[in-house]
Amino acid sequence: MLAGLLVGLGLVLHGVFPGVFAGMKPDFSLIMLFIVIMVIPDKRVMVVAGLATAIITALTTSFPNGQIANIVDKIVTTAVVMGLSALLPRQVLVVGVGAIGTLVSGLVFLGTAALLSGLPASFASLVAAVVLPAAGINTIALLVLYPLAAKLYSMQTASEVSAH
Repeated sequence: MLAGLLVGLGLVLHGVFPGVFAGMKPDFSLIMLFIVIMVIPDKRVMVVAGLATAIITALTTSFPNGQIANIVDKIVTTAVVMGLSALLPRQVLVVGVGAIGTLVSGLVFLGTAALLSGLPASFASLVAAVVLPAAGINTIALLVLYPLAAKLYSMQTASEVSAH
């Protein structure tokens, strides 16, 4: 239930945030995907959340021909963040996932888009204007939202246990 709520919130944030530079915008749906992966210890839920986020961002992209790039990006990013979540110590997990996960997502998206249909500006300028700021924004947002989501998840699981 929490995973669906978070992915839905990611849809709203992704859909309403305007393009920043050359039609590109930070992908706030990543924040919610990262939270699902870090909070919910079920690999099936993580994979489904990654696929749902891929579809949602493909449907709401403002980038010309960005649908395939979004799908490739979210599949790769989900796998990388699942790996990071398993490997990184808890003390650096949120910062590591926010920064590295967003960088991987942005670089895979731009690389895929460049191969498929070209970019509206240079790769380097898009990285500097969109990907790097998004990595900072996502990391800060995760530092704020992760503890809240973890608390919600623990409350949800506690209520499910007490209901049985």
